[in-house]
Amino acid sequence: MSVTSEAAATWTGSLIEGEGSVSFSSSHLGTFPLNWKARSEGSETTTTPEELIAAAHSSCYSMALSHALAGNGTPAERVNTTASVTFKPGTGITGSHLNVNASVPGLDAETFQRLAEEAKTGCPVSAALSGIEITLEATLA
Repeated sequence: MSVTSEAAATWTGSLIEGEGSVSFSSSHLGTFPLNWKARSEGSETTTTPEELIAAAHSSCYSMALSHALAGNGTPAERVNTTASVTFKPGTGITGSHLNVNASVPGLDAETFQRLAEEAKTGCPVSAALSGIEITLEATLA
């Protein structure tokens, strides 16, 4: 069985002066504004395609690592992941850095690092982002 997820974006105007919004079919949070200034300079109040990719990557990676840890017989109490996706105007998306901190009782640091790296490779969003560099910083709490 496959599942299809949807988001919709609307854009008006040119790239530099224009603006738009994005919404998600599963969300009741409304729409999120988009514009070039936020994408090229950063913003605390306007989302970007890279922020949306970071949300997908961090959530997918957390699920993949949680699955790997449970399969190892050492289920996590908690997995916190931040993905930082870098965009360079004129070049595009250049990388995604995963920073994960997990609480896993009874697991040694070496096994954790191995499972964390395997989850990075096994995460479906990582696979979709295979054209960019993906780095990982994993800490066992």
